[in-house]
Amino acid sequence: MIVTDEDALICDLAETYHIYDYKQMPPSKVAIFAIGLKNDSRIKMKMVGAKVTMETTLLSFIADGINLLLWAKTKDGAKGINRPKAILSSLYEKDSDKVSTYVSGEDFEKARQKLLKGG
Repeated sequence: MIVTDEDALICDLAETYHIYDYKQMPPSKVAIFAIGLKNDSRIKMKMVGAKVTMETTLLSFIADGINLLLWAKTKDGAKGINRPKAILSSLYEKDSDKVSTYVSGEDFEKARQKLLKGG
């Protein structure tokens, strides 16, 4: 887990167990705490490649189903036009991943200037 994302593990340990410096503990104890993290913890979600929790997935699936049922009862639904966009598919679109991070303020300013210049 440490190799996958140490920062996520640190956040999860702090949030769940109030462990702020796991390096001061025996590795076996840290491993026990890490295994005990919930499946929706940052590190476990990252390790399985999940973008959203199972709860969010199920809720969006339910909302999409209700929207589709309601749409089917409209004039547009009878004609098969203006179908509502699915929430679930928008959660898993590749474009929603476009997030930039910066190590320092200087890196941010360089990227900002590059965007302002149009490149």
